[in-house]
Amino acid sequence: MAAVVVALGVVYGDIGTSPLYVMKAIVEGNGGLESLSDSFITGALSLVVWTVTLLTSIKYVLIAMQADNHGEGGIFSLYTLVHKRAKWLVIPAMVGGAALLADGILTPAVTVTTAVEGLRSIPFFEGFLGEGQGKILAITMTIISALFMIQRLGTKTIGKAFGPIMAFWFTFIGGFGLWQVLSNPTVLRAFNPLRGIELLLSEQNNAGFMILGSIFLATTGAEALYSDMGHVGKKNIYGSWPFVKAALLLNYFGQGAWLMQAKSNTALYHIEDFNPFFEMLPGSLRFFAVLLSTLAAIIASQALITGSYTLVSEAISLNLLPHLKIQYPSQTKGQMYIPLVNNILWASCMGVVFYFKTSIRMEAAYGLAITITMLMTTILMFEFLRLKNINIFVSLLMFVFFGTLEATFFISSATKFFHGGYVAILMGTILFAIMFVWHKGSKIESLQRLEYPMTDFIGQFKKLKEDDSLPVYANNLVFLTSNQNAGSVDRDILYSILDKRPKRADVYWFINVAVTDEPYTQEYKVEDYGTDFCFKVQLRLGFKIEQRINVYLRQIIQEMMEEGRIKPQKQTYTIYHDKEIGDFCFVLVRKAISPESDLSVFSRFILSLKYNIKAWTGSPARWFGLENTNLVIEQVPLFLKAREASRLTRVE
Repeated sequence: MAAVVVALGVVYGDIGTSPLYVMKAIVEGNGGLESLSDSFITGALSLVVWTVTLLTSIKYVLIAMQADNHGEGGIFSLYTLVHKRAKWLVIPAMVGGAALLADGILTPAVTVTTAVEGLRSIPFFEGFLGEGQGKILAITMTIISALFMIQRLGTKTIGKAFGPIMAFWFTFIGGFGLWQVLSNPTVLRAFNPLRGIELLLSEQNNAGFMILGSIFLATTGAEALYSDMGHVGKKNIYGSWPFVKAALLLNYFGQGAWLMQAKSNTALYHIEDFNPFFEMLPGSLRFFAVLLSTLAAIIASQALITGSYTLVSEAISLNLLPHLKIQYPSQTKGQMYIPLVNNILWASCMGVVFYFKTSIRMEAAYGLAITITMLMTTILMFEFLRLKNINIFVSLLMFVFFGTLEATFFISSATKFFHGGYVAILMGTILFAIMFVWHKGSKIESLQRLEYPMTDFIGQFKKLKEDDSLPVYANNLVFLTSNQNAGSVDRDILYSILDKRPKRADVYWFINVAVTDEPYTQEYKVEDYGTDFCFKVQLRLGFKIEQRINVYLRQIIQEMMEEGRIKPQKQTYTIYHDKEIGDFCFVLVRKAISPESDLSVFSRFILSLKYNIKAWTGSPARWFGLENTNLVIEQVPLFLKAREASRLTRVE
């Protein structure tokens, strides 16, 4: 039960806050409270019930959660399972991942703004808030800014309270929904799916087919159930979802029952930011409801922020995004903090709140982003079912049914493109473009990536080390490499040492850093190739260990000298007594586009963009703790096919 309560705080924040704005959007989209009829309300509720049932309960809880990658879920984990089936599957993975990150920007803006707007339902605050939206925006932006500021401190402590708060939230909204349903049980007719179909064709539906754009908001958190599966466990989602779904549906039915009674009250027709979620509550409880809904909105936002860090981390591991500085404030690897991502999310949220100003305008952008992610997940799910040898007709039925349903929601949401949906598309397009450039650029680079057996070059290294005609470049020449194979070395590094400018050193070091799933691992192993001057070192560091490469290398050298595996490096000129370890030069090899490379205009453009992105995303020196060392960042040409050079003609 304790694990189930934790799951409530981690998984359900997004979908759990949907009652704050779904019925509000439906009423607003139809022309306001005065335009409603009992049949319209029943039909709208029917569409909500069956949307949540089909997309959340059946697609995600029953089907998608079977596609776990060692317990992990989400669109990138799903792509990892199926990527070998076809190269083009990286496109839906990148599109879905970009849309999900855009959703991570929109969720805090929509949910917190909607919760704060609930203050307008309390007469006491009418004078304070005034007629404009200025003070609502100020409160909203303060809350969101505070939320992003605490990310660097970690959320382990406050996270323990998320589960009980969300358990109380669902009990609260379900209880008040049941109270309204008991006063008007006719809303239960909404369980009949024909009521929803009739509404889509009814003249009472002023929004027509486009009402589905508002209906879809009821299931916007469904993707989080799948993405957060690895954090809370599949069984805990199975155990908690029935309670969550019951509370959500009771609240939707309760709002519907209240609307049936309130639609004849003309005093309610001109309320600014009319929201049935707050209006159906007794006046004495509304301030408490605003506080509670704001807490729930913060928890929903926190879940999306944490999910965005995880999504970016997975994209980095799949080489779809550049390496970024990742910090781990708590003892759990899943609880990470990525400063650059945090700053971009915060600035984007501020921009969305300031630009749209009201939650009803944000909702147009909100639904569009997540429909795209769901469509991409359906494509990858079809490939997963085929991978598991599920009958082709069953697989096609799943694909056609959910693909058609989600395409329908996408089209209805896309009609709001010019009302705000373009913001979601713009954000998603930018994120997709970055992923595409990084992926495509890496593919071009991989065409020239070669590794050579280290033993083939030991003779050249020995000769270079003993060549007195060359100055000593460094006592210890250190190259950082992503190559984990102890017996080989990258061609780029060999080119830097032997061809670009022969670099004479007493000892050559090739360092690879492997980050483990344990927080405090500090291990290393050394391959010496039978020499005392050439070593491949793998550092195994826990995810909470700072990567101070120079400090660890000095320790390794000291221990190897004590073992007699390295000769002492006596220094003639030094401020230290009996110094036995010489100087260091760390080299980071970076690829550069050679003018002679036979690249198409498109490939050259992609690589240029990739290198610009890499330069913007941070300094490798800081990642590895080398900012205060003798560091050389050296450019080596891409060893791609060279185009035939034009020949000069000699003249006398």
